[in-house]
Amino acid sequence: MKRRTLLQALSAAPFFAACSWAVTRLGSDRAAERREGLYELRVYHTAPGKLPELLARFREHTMKIFEKHGMKNVAYWTPVDEPEKSNTLVYILRHADREAAAASWKSFQDDPEWISVREKSEANGKLVEKVDSTFMALTDFSPELR
Repeated sequence: MKRRTLLQALSAAPFFAACSWAVTRLGSDRAAERREGLYELRVYHTAPGKLPELLARFREHTMKIFEKHGMKNVAYWTPVDEPEKSNTLVYILRHADREAAAASWKSFQDDPEWISVREKSEANGKLVEKVDSTFMALTDFSPELR
C-alpha cells in the first residue's frame, strides 16, 4: 500500500468510526423503543376552576377512548403544591412507536364519541388552556414498568 493511500485511509478512520457508532446508537435506541414502547408525558394546564371537570372527563370517558385507539394509560397525577395543584393534570401514555402515536392521536381526535364528549364537557368554556407533550424512551437502567 502506498504511503498516501494509507494516510488517506487513516484520516477517514475516525469519521467512519463515528458514523458506525451513530448508526449503532440509533439502532439500539430504536430497538429499545420497539422493545419497551414509546412513552408520552403530557401536562395539561386548565382554565381557572376547570380541573375538577377535566378530571371527571378523563375518569368517565377519555381513558377508555385512549385505549380504544391503541394508547395505553400508564399513570395519572395531580400536583400537591400550589399553584399547580388547582390547575394541572400530568399523565403518561405508552405507544408502540412514534408512528403508532401519530396514528392513535389522529384516530382519537376524529372519533365521534370523543368529539361529543369534548363538546359536552366544554359547553361552558374550554377546560384546557395549554398542553405540553414530551416523547420519552426508557433508559437501559430504568426499572421495568408494569
